[in-house]
Amino acid sequence: MSTPDVLSVELAVDQDLRHRIRLCLAVGAFARFTPAACSGPPQPSGQVVDVTLKDFHMDNRTPSVTGGDVVLQVHNEAPATHEFVVVRTDLPANGLPIGPDGLSVNEDWLDRVGEINELDAGTIGTLPLHLAPGRYVFFCNLDGHYLGGMHTVFEVGADG
Repeated sequence: MSTPDVLSVELAVDQDLRHRIRLCLAVGAFARFTPAACSGPPQPSGQVVDVTLKDFHMDNRTPSVTGGDVVLQVHNEAPATHEFVVVRTDLPANGLPIGPDGLSVNEDWLDRVGEINELDAGTIGTLPLHLAPGRYVFFCNLDGHYLGGMHTVFEVGADG
């Protein structure tokens, strides 16, 4: 082998070694950050409260809880998209103020504490909340849905 052949072999081995080192560093970096990427966001904590939406009906199987940390699991079993609004109020569930359109609740006049804007048919939405002791109303505020009966009461009692 002549001297130029030895240099090209050494150069090829050197490039291969550098490539392997880069590959090892890349794999190591990927492995280091993979657990953080796969763990996802922290899961909400609190008592799970299941609420079911159907056309012109809303059912919460747990009408009251003690303590304020709740995770509302809202199941839309209706064939249409719905909205889920939570307000704190002492008004009757069927006595919330109606807006100027005559079809929906005027949310500006209420103490809104949480909302799922659009919940497609057949899906489940999650709404974690810390609720102070008191009385709450859940309702759908799409045009005419509240007036059609999509509302229910939820009570939160003090701990202890």
